[in-house]
Amino acid sequence: MHAFKPLNVPATLAAALCAVLALPAAAQNWPTKPIRVIIPYPAGGTSDILARMIGPELTKAWGPQVIVDNRVGANGAIAMEITARSPADGNTSVLNDLGNVVISPAMYSKLPFDIIRDFTPIAMISYSAHVLATHPSVPAKNVQELIAIAKASPGKLNVPVGLGAAVHVAALSLEQRAGVKWVYVPTKGGQASIMTVATGEGDLLFMGMLQTMPHVRAGRLKLIAVSSEKRDPNLPNVPTVQETPGLSGFVTGSYQGLLGPAKMPADVLNKFNAEVNRVITSPEIKEKLAAHGTVPLPMTPQELGKWLITERDRWGKVVKASGFKID
Repeated sequence: MHAFKPLNVPATLAAALCAVLALPAAAQNWPTKPIRVIIPYPAGGTSDILARMIGPELTKAWGPQVIVDNRVGANGAIAMEITARSPADGNTSVLNDLGNVVISPAMYSKLPFDIIRDFTPIAMISYSAHVLATHPSVPAKNVQELIAIAKASPGKLNVPVGLGAAVHVAALSLEQRAGVKWVYVPTKGGQASIMTVATGEGDLLFMGMLQTMPHVRAGRLKLIAVSSEKRDPNLPNVPTVQETPGLSGFVTGSYQGLLGPAKMPADVLNKFNAEVNRVITSPEIKEKLAAHGTVPLPMTPQELGKWLITERDRWGKVVKASGFKID
């Protein structure tokens, strides 16, 4: 019998093997310090509301605090760039309306990042239909009447909107489908757009249901329609946009999700994704989301990655047809 002779493994290879073997343990220990979730918009918007809703639940699960960091500007590009340039360790992510993210390549001549190359899809959080609402003084009870007003007086109705946002492209899409023209009034985000219409300085808007419905319930806005495929169970008497003759298939909405820097470790990514999916489908959070007309939309990182590409191509066609560009 021959005596066992140990292999002479080079020190560098041994170190590499140890690093590989240590990866799962690293994911088990992650996070060991506060997690920063960057929000591209001011407080009070849909992304901000969601971050502050699920952040405490993630803190309970992980221990280290989830910190919400509002970085406003350039229709979200500042927050996106900060995230893209952060270490890919899972400790920094951006919670954004992913409709805005997939529209940006078509809207901007130049971007400091590529939405596919420079980011890791972490998790989709929720979907809520866009709400089409007007100031109570606008004499339209439905989409058909609103279109009739716009056709009778081109340029009379204005739409306060963050230029280049998903709600802006929703309004552009309705323009194209209905053959109307309205004036766009630039604002600094969803809350500013809502208040512009609520005070009577603006006429109509598309906006996420989560942040709009409190103003509808208070009578500051008049609800005309929702942009989902089917009527909202909580608003059974409110028609969808696509029920209007000539607008079949018109579906838009606020898709909120988390992205991290490119090349996040797979084990950390999977842990992050699994915990977010657990939180958003928990009874407590589902109930909170439902109260605002929002539903959880759990996806794997791979599913989210495919969604980003599909939606980028879809809305790029709408932007191209409008001729709108932000330079």
